[in-house]
Amino acid sequence: MNYFEFYGIPESFQIDQPSIKKKFYELSKLYHPDFYAGEDEAKQQEILELSTLNNKAYQVLNDPARRMEYILKLHDLVSEGAKPQLPADFLMEMMDINERLMEVASAEELATVTAEVLAIEGDINEKLTILTTDYTEINHTAQEERRTEIADIYYRQKYLLRIKESLDTFAARL
Repeated sequence: MNYFEFYGIPESFQIDQPSIKKKFYELSKLYHPDFYAGEDEAKQQEILELSTLNNKAYQVLNDPARRMEYILKLHDLVSEGAKPQLPADFLMEMMDINERLMEVASAEELATVTAEVLAIEGDINEKLTILTTDYTEINHTAQEERRTEIADIYYRQKYLLRIKESLDTFAARL
């Protein structure tokens, strides 16, 4: 059972955090192993599995990045070790930033590159917000198209994360 079905909510990139927390506590009480101590071993095992499922579902659904990855995995749009096809212009821009990062000699130069990376990240996050805002209200075909665009953003974010880690390494050296 997927986590959205388990929580009885529609698949969505943006969810109401307080309602997820409320559902988590409700299911935590319902599936607490201590309440089933007198049951047979099969029932205890079932409750333990449901309790574990509840914990995992909450951890994923409560975290926007993990929730996005989970939805994309549900639809086979991301997988471990996948080599995404990112647009050439994006890759060239990242290569340029990496080259400039290797040549950074001062805190000012690092600040300039950092600001550029943060601006790119801001643009990506803005696009992601636009793509996810009305996701539950559009038809399945449109959702499919959106998920493909969101998967592209997901891979861009992963790439950008590596660059940000490099920025942190270079900042520690200066």
